[in-house]
Amino acid sequence: MALVIAGVSSGVGKTTCTLCMLAYLQRYGVQSFKVGPDYIDPMFHQHVTGRPCRNLDPMLTDPEYVQQCFALHTRSVDFALVEGVMGLFDGISFLETTDFASTAHIARLLDLPVLLVIDCSKLSGSVGAIAHGYRSFDPRITIAGVVLNRVGSDRHLELLEAALLPLHLPILGVLRRQDNITIPDRHLGLVPTAEIPQLDAIIDKLAHLGENSFDWEQLIPLVQCSPKSPIPNRHAAIPTGRSARGRSEKSPVRLAIAWDAAFSFYYQDNLDLLEQLGAELIPWVRFV
Repeated sequence: MALVIAGVSSGVGKTTCTLCMLAYLQRYGVQSFKVGPDYIDPMFHQHVTGRPCRNLDPMLTDPEYVQQCFALHTRSVDFALVEGVMGLFDGISFLETTDFASTAHIARLLDLPVLLVIDCSKLSGSVGAIAHGYRSFDPRITIAGVVLNRVGSDRHLELLEAALLPLHLPILGVLRRQDNITIPDRHLGLVPTAEIPQLDAIIDKLAHLGENSFDWEQLIPLVQCSPKSPIPNRHAAIPTGRSARGRSEKSPVRLAIAWDAAFSFYYQDNLDLLEQLGAELIPWVRFV
């Protein structure tokens, strides 16, 4: 099993929550995933875990590729986390699915439970109605618990807990308001990792926050990968070398990959597929 971290909307703190959990789990070995065509959030994941984050995007690829990608990259790790995109059910109408490519769609495809992140900065009793609505909206989705983000005080937390009590929905994390931890952002989202000189200090703070803000006794079984199952057969169709399509045994094609502060938006799967097709990738850096 693994866990999908979803929000009730954008801007509720999914990435902060994910990075806190990854920073705690990276000591044991964890693979991260990101729903959708996102470049920047995966940069932060990789900075924390030391592993390339994998995008799960059934629109850019297809649902079967999402399943095989997840199966392949969880085979060598004990823990896995999937960060969602936008709100849990925000997708498009496509192929008779009203939330195609949404976080909920990915959770169903991979049969994974969801950890729901709620921004509580302007909520008290209403948190119960929000959690109840998200849990009951699609019975195919399992909400494993909630993370209460931006909690202001002990009294505020008591009100939130009282509102959630009738739902018997576990509170698996409580993140207090953090004025001293800020990840810079701009119009495209977070500022890329290469442009944040204080990033390591921020990650250290998030690691401390992750260790002390989550109920790891309940979370560990949820983020632990299931026993390794066979990768779907379709993965065998991905070429594993030049001979897969009758190519000659000549020297591989050499491809230069621009890789610096200006050119850093890449999908790791694209690079992997180029290498599997026989290309030799040569990163180059532009010097100023």
